[in-house]
Amino acid sequence: MFSKTVKPPDNRPQTASPRGPGRPPGRTPRGTAAKQRLYDVAVELVAERGYEATTLREVADRAGVSVGLLYRYFPSKRAVVLALYEELSAQYATRADEMQSGRWRDRFMFALTTSLDVLRPHRGTLAALVPILVGDANDGLFSPATASSRRRVQRVFHEAVVGATDAPRPEVAAALGRLLYLAHLAVILWWLLDKSRQQRATTTLVALLRQALPALTLRFSKVRSFVVAGDRLFREALFDRAEPQASNSTDSLTVAKLSR
Repeated sequence: MFSKTVKPPDNRPQTASPRGPGRPPGRTPRGTAAKQRLYDVAVELVAERGYEATTLREVADRAGVSVGLLYRYFPSKRAVVLALYEELSAQYATRADEMQSGRWRDRFMFALTTSLDVLRPHRGTLAALVPILVGDANDGLFSPATASSRRRVQRVFHEAVVGATDAPRPEVAAALGRLLYLAHLAVILWWLLDKSRQQRATTTLVALLRQALPALTLRFSKVRSFVVAGDRLFREALFDRAEPQASNSTDSLTVAKLSR
């Protein structure tokens, strides 16, 4: 894909090797623009027709390029989906850097509402991808292929708790961060499926969460035990095998300690 610079044996000035006919321009403004155009068209078509009904040939036709050129950038629809995950998670991580100091409840609400803000322009596409996000073992939210994007987002919720002014002890903070990440995914799914006018039901749900969170106090040992145990089940059920996980015996010991 990329042209190489070769230094001749007689030390003449370096020149770039010519590209063959139809060869993608590589990392040039023109090449970057072509790739972005193809990506935008693919995302647009998925939003219009759904993931299964969209074909790469249709993407190439609408973008006005050959299928061969499209394959150079996106060899499959899966590549487009993974690129979308990567783009949105990177945007989210950048926005999340604006998180202010404060209590974990407030920081969680910031993380949640920021996620909705970042995803909103792509709601149509993401709604069309719900069957993939939830039910596809290869490309879904908890598949190995999407691990890097998932961890980038999950790290925000981890930091929302660990870096809070009222952060609990480390083992509880890590567990709570993962559970809040899961709660955030549930809200996102609700939002994608929400048929109310301008997703009013989602706005109401977020407001109810904001009101209810103060009732979740970690001062009680039973609440802490519930958080740690719930986190263990979450990881066992949904995380792929590549995810770092504490052993069941370690989790059981932690629950026993927190219950005292």
